[in-house]
Amino acid sequence: MRERQASRNARRAREFEAFVAGAAGRLLHAATLLTAEPPDDNPRAQRLLTAALARTYASWDRLRGEDPYDCARKELAVRFAHGMWLPYQHHDRGGVLGHLTAQERLVLVLRLFEGIGEEQAAALLGLPTERVRAVHLRAMALVLHPPRGPAPAELQGASPA
Repeated sequence: MRERQASRNARRAREFEAFVAGAAGRLLHAATLLTAEPPDDNPRAQRLLTAALARTYASWDRLRGEDPYDCARKELAVRFAHGMWLPYQHHDRGGVLGHLTAQERLVLVLRLFEGIGEEQAAALLGLPTERVRAVHLRAMALVLHPPRGPAPAELQGASPA
C-alpha cells in the first residue's frame, strides 16, 4: 500500500515538474506583465508565480481532464486580482504597461497575451462582460497613446513656483 502511494506521488511529482518546465517561462512572463516590473528585476512576479504554481500543485490530482495551464493561469490572475491591486510603490515601473492600473494590466494580459475571450475573462474575474470590454478598450487606448507629461490631477495639486 505504501509502495503504491509512493509510486503515485513520484509520478505526480514528475508530471508536475514536466508541466513547470514547459509552462513556467510563459507564466512568469505573464506575471511580470501584471506586476509591470522589469523582466530582470521581478521579485513580485516571481512570488506571484510561486504562489500560483503551489496552488496548482496542491490541486494537481483533481485536474484530470483539465488543462493544467488554464488552472495555473487562473490562479495567477485570481491571486493578482485579490492581492496585488494594492498600490505599488516602485518608481521604475516603466514600459507601456506601467501607465495602466492593475485591473487594466490584468484584463490586457488575459485578453492579448493569453488570448482569452471577453466572456471567459469576465467569468474568471467575476465582472460583467461589458466591464471587461470597457477596461480593455481603455487599456488599449492608453497603450497606443500613452499620456505625455504629468497627469491632469497632478497639475491641479501643484502649487505655482
